[in-house]
Amino acid sequence: MCGIVGLLVKTPALREQLGELMVPMLIGMTERGPDSAGLAVFTAALAEGARKISIYSGLTEDGADFNWQALGHGIRSHLGIAVQVEAQGNHAVLTVDGAVTPVKRWIKTQHPALHLLSTGRSIELYKDIGTPAAVAERYGFKRLKGSHLVGHTRMATESAVTPDRAHPFTAGEDFCLVHNGSLSNPNGIRRMLEPRGIQFDTDNDTEAACRFLEWRLREGDHLEQALQQGFEALDGFYTFLMGTPDKLALIRDPFACKPAVVAETDDYVAIASEFRSLAHLPGVKNARVFEPAPEEMYVWTA
Repeated sequence: MCGIVGLLVKTPALREQLGELMVPMLIGMTERGPDSAGLAVFTAALAEGARKISIYSGLTEDGADFNWQALGHGIRSHLGIAVQVEAQGNHAVLTVDGAVTPVKRWIKTQHPALHLLSTGRSIELYKDIGTPAAVAERYGFKRLKGSHLVGHTRMATESAVTPDRAHPFTAGEDFCLVHNGSLSNPNGIRRMLEPRGIQFDTDNDTEAACRFLEWRLREGDHLEQALQQGFEALDGFYTFLMGTPDKLALIRDPFACKPAVVAETDDYVAIASEFRSLAHLPGVKNARVFEPAPEEMYVWTA
């Protein structure tokens, strides 16, 4: 059992309050997922040649004392690439002005214990072990700003409680997925994708779904086509919530075993596993509240 939350604000003024509105949503899912939590937030896109890299240092010897500024200096001096570093404890977002692949390759070579969480022009990703309230406080979730986000609280059932197995999962650029449920064929998905050059970081079943959908996007599908392919290829019980630079998408399996509720107003679309995580939102009493249908696609544009 896990908890999912999502929030997309339609009114630009609410982008300043995105994190503040989201934190009670995440904490409301504590009983559904007390062992780890995380979120991906989508902000205004960087210029075409720039990328953001979210990185976690909690698996290194230095942990929260990791020297992020030295990392930035190493990238500049060895690769000649401009980089800005915004760090908070064991997490940092690097903004790279130039080719991102050499930077990621250099980081993995020089600092193999660092965990690369996400890459893109819009996405920033945070996840860690601990209660949702503790993780939200650790990374200052209330201060986050942006157009939309995807969040998750985890109760591990099929793999260990570790930061890299927490959600959201991401693949490629500017794409993430959170999951409530379990898949019965993640190993089959792996066997299908690995010969195509797709590498996996964990044994988590959600990662298999994430990499399958991102692979379909990479192959040229638009989001709705990729989701339709998912209905045919992914077997199990699931509610998936996905984020892209300009979209929030929600689907449930054909049996709709895993709960979800949506509240939509003129100002926002809010999604959670249970209504209690939506009850605090402004104007929710006048929202259109509904349970998503099984095997249907719900896609909102930021």
